[in-house]
Formats: sequence, structure tokens, C-alpha cells
Amino acid sequence: MTIAQILAAAAARGLERLDAQLLLLHALGRDANDRAWLLAHDHDLATPEVLQRFEDHSVRRLSGEPVAYLLGEKEFFGLPLQVDARVLVPRPDTETLVEWALEQLPAGGSVLDLGTGSGAIALALAHARPDALVAAVDRSADALAVASANAQRLGLRVQFQQADWLQGVDGPYDLVVSNPPYIADADPHLAALVHEPLSALAAGADGLDDLRTIVADAPAHLPPGGWLLLEHGHDQAEAVCALLRARGFVQVDSRRDLAGIARCSGGQWPITG
Repeated sequence: MTIAQILAAAAARGLERLDAQLLLLHALGRDANDRAWLLAHDHDLATPEVLQRFEDHSVRRLSGEPVAYLLGEKEFFGLPLQVDARVLVPRPDTETLVEWALEQLPAGGSVLDLGTGSGAIALALAHARPDALVAAVDRSADALAVASANAQRLGLRVQFQQADWLQGVDGPYDLVVSNPPYIADADPHLAALVHEPLSALAAGADGLDDLRTIVADAPAHLPPGGWLLLEHGHDQAEAVCALLRARGFVQVDSRRDLAGIARCSGGQWPITG
């Protein structure tokens, strides 16, 4: 089969064009950014080995497995991160949290990333701000193995620690950030995320259990004037802002992602005296 025939057959099976192109490039051993090559070589014949690799990955993609797991990599904030089923696939929406964190992180400051997963947030901050002390925690040893490997491969300095949110974590930090689980246990959208770790997605009946824990415990790890920034669900900004205000945070606000959705909320621990 030619390149064009392979992509046409994939489309007929219901595989999205971009997914098919990325999987075919991977099967060919080519870079994911080389989609123009496919157009220039659409009459080239694929070897049986390439066809088999593409078929195997196509079946897995059609079953709902994320493309990033099949490719073994996902770009986040300009960094190529290795990912697999031990961690969530980093979402572009989370870049909103990183941009806000960079605004609030003082020169030579310190930042703690809670529930780091693949290390996406912590590594993006360490890359953009090499002057900062960046630390990250996760309760999952498997996730920390992925994050540590990404840090080593990218040559970025992050202090990793296994912890359940802030339990046993030292401080203070100028900034605490987190993209915690925030999907309600009964949310029907979880069915489409079956290939990703459930513990990194769901958080109780209303999806706010972990957010409540972080908001309650963060002040003990922040100096006066320190900031707590949190990603949350598309309809949770009001609830998270209410949690922050009730705990005593000031300058509580939300930030919108590129789709115009209030994706992150945060506040400052008050400066006393």
C-alpha cells in the first residue's frame, strides 16, 4: 500500500487524519513534525513492517488509547515529555497555569508543584526560570519515575519527593501550584479516559476533594504574600474561589484558557503587620 492509500483506509475506519498521520510517521521512524513528508511521498510504498506497526497502533487508538501513549511523547510548553500509562497526558489547557505561575514567581524564588505526574508543570517552570528553586511531589512512585526521567533527559533541575499532597513536605515556598484530580467520581466523561490513571482524574462526589485538601493545607507552606494557584474543571471556578476566600486567601482571581474557560483559580496568603 502507498502512503496515501494507508491514510485513506485509516480515515474509512474512523481514525482522525492527524492521529493517522502521527501514527504513520511513528511507524516509519520519522519525526512527528514531518507531516509535510507524507504529502511529498504519498505514492511511496510502505514495507510490511511499517504496515504492521501502523495497524497495531491504529487498533489501540481506535479503542481510545491516547496518541501520546502510542508515540511515547507529548509536547508541553515547548518541552518534549516522555509519557506512558503511569501518568496523565499533559493538556494544553494547563499551560494557562504555567503562564500565571511565571508571573507570580519572584526572581530567585521557590515553587512547589503538587501532583506533578509527568513533571510537566515543574519542568516548564524550571526551563523558563533557571534561577528558581523548583520542587515537585507526587504520591505515585511510578509517576515520580516518569518525571525524574524527563528531568534528567532534559537536563532540568527539579527536586522530587514522594508525598501525599503536602503531608511531610517542608517549606515555605513562594508559590504552590497544582493540577490535581478534579473530575466527579460519577462523571460520564471518565469512561472516555479509561486508559489514563483514575487516581489522577477523579476526586470525590463533586470533584473537589483534593482541591479542598490543598487549599486547607497550603497556608502552612506559604510565606506571607505567597501564592497558591490551582487548575480545576470548566465549571468549578466559583467553588474553588469560595474555598480560597473561606480559608483566608486574598486577591482571589481566576484565569481563562485559550477557549475562554475559567481554567485556573488562585489567591495570595495575606501579608500581616
